[in-house]
Amino acid sequence: MASRSLQLWYKRLVLPGFGVTIGFTVVYLSLIVLIPLAATFAKASGLGWDSFFRMVTSARVVASYQVTFGISLAAAIINVLFGMATAWILVRYRFPGRKFLDAVVDLPFALPTAVAGIALAAIYSTNGWLGKPIFALTGWKIAYTQLGILVALVFVGLPFVVRTLQPVLQDLDPEFEEAAASLGASRFQTFMRVVAPELFPSLLTGFALAFARAVGEYGSVVFIAGNMPMKTEIVPLLIITKLEQYDYRGATAIAVVMLVISFVMLLLINGLQRWSRGANAR
Repeated sequence: MASRSLQLWYKRLVLPGFGVTIGFTVVYLSLIVLIPLAATFAKASGLGWDSFFRMVTSARVVASYQVTFGISLAAAIINVLFGMATAWILVRYRFPGRKFLDAVVDLPFALPTAVAGIALAAIYSTNGWLGKPIFALTGWKIAYTQLGILVALVFVGLPFVVRTLQPVLQDLDPEFEEAAASLGASRFQTFMRVVAPELFPSLLTGFALAFARAVGEYGSVVFIAGNMPMKTEIVPLLIITKLEQYDYRGATAIAVVMLVISFVMLLLINGLQRWSRGANAR
């Protein structure tokens, strides 16, 4: 009887059985992800350990690591803060232009990164619409500095946080917040004990997506960064420079380090996300 019910359940499935589905998944991931990554490691292994270590720890490469990962981390944190506020406003409030603002959030998804980089460089240069008054008031230069890189990475990463949080906020019933307020909780207590535990896993997901996008971003950064070695040079640009010099092994060696660091950081974030979900379930 149980086997008969199981057969009927399998027949009702829209997709093919587990064997066909998992086979297709493994082949697809192997061709698109695993084999190219394995080829990168194989190409870098031809350098030998000593040459590999010297290549990936040179002063110029280490400086590019610091610029790329440091500014990407800062941009992801900023996007979490402002992305949460943006998602909250779009979900909880009704005002004229809300749908337009909701559509504008997706603009970095559709806009070519080169166009975004050119626009940001023009706007935030010392003669630009925003860069000129900012420089006159504060003396800060944005374009062609690390601050310009931060602006570009915040621009491309914001939609990931907003779109990750919006469905969670839409499913979060305001009655829970009203109940907490009726029991005497302050707004801060209500947010920390009612809203934040529900948002935290999605915040981590948005943070991870924004960080991953920032680490690999190239087009929008090269136009506003200035690309000065040891100062505003990012790792993707350094890899492109190595390829243009036909130093394929050097480029793949740097790429391997990027892959390992990014994978470890995403693994830690996913582990923290699973822990937070388990804590909320208890």
